[in-house]
Amino acid sequence: MTTVDDRPASPPAEAPRRRVNPVLALLRNSWRQLTSMRTALILLFLLAVAAVPGSVLPQRGVNPEKVDQWFVDHPDLAPRLDQLGFFEVFGSVWFSAIYLLLFTSLVGCILPRARDHVRALRMRPPAAPKRLERLPQHAVLEAPAAADAEAIAAVLRRRRWRVVVRGDEVSAEKGYLKETGNLLFHVSLVAVLLGVAVGSWYGWHGNRILVAGEENAFCNTRQQYAEASLGPRVDSADLPPFCLTLEKFEADYLASGQASRYWATVKVDQTDGSARTAGFSVNSPLRLGPANVYLLGNGYAPILKYTDRYGRSQTSTAPFLRTGDPNATEEGVAAFPDANVDPKTGQRAPDQQIAFDGLYLPTAPDSPPFVSSQFPAERNPAVVLVAYRGNLGLDAGIPGSVYKLDQGQIANGKLKQIGDKKLALGEKWTLDDGSTLEFVGTKPYVTLAVRHAPAQTLLLVASGTLLLGLMGSLFARRRRVWFRVTPPAGGSPTGGSSLMEAGGLPRTEHPGFADEFAQLVAAVSDDGRDARPAREGDE
Repeated sequence: MTTVDDRPASPPAEAPRRRVNPVLALLRNSWRQLTSMRTALILLFLLAVAAVPGSVLPQRGVNPEKVDQWFVDHPDLAPRLDQLGFFEVFGSVWFSAIYLLLFTSLVGCILPRARDHVRALRMRPPAAPKRLERLPQHAVLEAPAAADAEAIAAVLRRRRWRVVVRGDEVSAEKGYLKETGNLLFHVSLVAVLLGVAVGSWYGWHGNRILVAGEENAFCNTRQQYAEASLGPRVDSADLPPFCLTLEKFEADYLASGQASRYWATVKVDQTDGSARTAGFSVNSPLRLGPANVYLLGNGYAPILKYTDRYGRSQTSTAPFLRTGDPNATEEGVAAFPDANVDPKTGQRAPDQQIAFDGLYLPTAPDSPPFVSSQFPAERNPAVVLVAYRGNLGLDAGIPGSVYKLDQGQIANGKLKQIGDKKLALGEKWTLDDGSTLEFVGTKPYVTLAVRHAPAQTLLLVASGTLLLGLMGSLFARRRRVWFRVTPPAGGSPTGGSSLMEAGGLPRTEHPGFADEFAQLVAAVSDDGRDARPAREGDE
């Protein structure tokens, strides 16, 4: 006796699911979010916003004096902003984090898209759909007697279409420049970011005023710059060794006072003992190995000879800075802190220092007021000075500007005004204590910027290719066309001749595709007179 088991069969056992490591899943999802185009755009926007404080607030690497003044003007807010790195924005941790995230996001976006684009370039245009009349652009016309698929393909190839012939069908595609330009734009953007990073790490720059004369020679060391900034990967010993001496400066002006030419001639001394003479101008820098020397400005340094009451003479050749007047009016200070030292005791009273604050006029007017020059060239040079005697405050150890007097010393009465006078070239001024000041002459000076930007070629090339890629991505359009040559159906009005059917499909929005499709069909059919748009019911 056979026993039948009528119980329902149990379902087959499911294979155990593999447990997903939550850490790996989190890392994978985070990477996908970081490398998405949306995240890249957000990071690019954040980078632009983060750069705003760097352009609004003074930065220590560019103008430390203005940073110090900001602390004086805003004693409560400045320390808090300093803790957040707002006075060193481009070297702060948060700006670097956004920068690196954007760099990583762009690289993560580019690599898979580049792989897909290369794969698309290697693929052949797809076969024609069965019903071309359903495409946005469609035409049916009588085929010329010699028309065949190879002849149609030859016409398309002359118009730079990628063509594939499949029997009596021709498939063609065009507009890969759009994706190529898109990738080129993003690769160039990565190159720009890389160039900025390399320039920030390994670049350096410094500014210096160089007065003519051997005694004012300048050597390329950090200590001799008025202001300098070295990258984090640059040490003072990495600066290229050379020395510069300004031998001559030439400036030509039009009758209106506008400058027509600036030219500086310097002597360059190398470490091997060799020397050469070189010239450079505003738009033609002097190249010294990896460093470029730029001419930023120029001016005059009045030579003032002061003879104190003990008969000891001192000479000051201090540069006066331009006030912004187009006729080169300058202001500055000539200080004599070591004047009036008693030759018997070798001691100087602390209140016997003297300084002269005022204006230099390359072309002084013939009558008062003597407040501005009438021409930038030296036609009637004169100085208009105010004399101060007292304690200049130089012994306090507090940094200050060499182009202005300490107004605090004037306010507290430690520095007192003792007179003022206009001096023409060669004129002498006798002060109340018998000391004299003579305006001996002037020397030209130039403002130099010495810079090393190791990635400037990369930035130039990347910026150019970025624009090319942007134009390609904006103006190129992907589109496809198909042609099919078929014998007519029974009863066709063509009397037994072949028909040529064409269809077109733009891959993206392309307002001019209809005109391009019509011109293409006309070119393929020898002349476009027989072309007619397809109507409902055409086969």
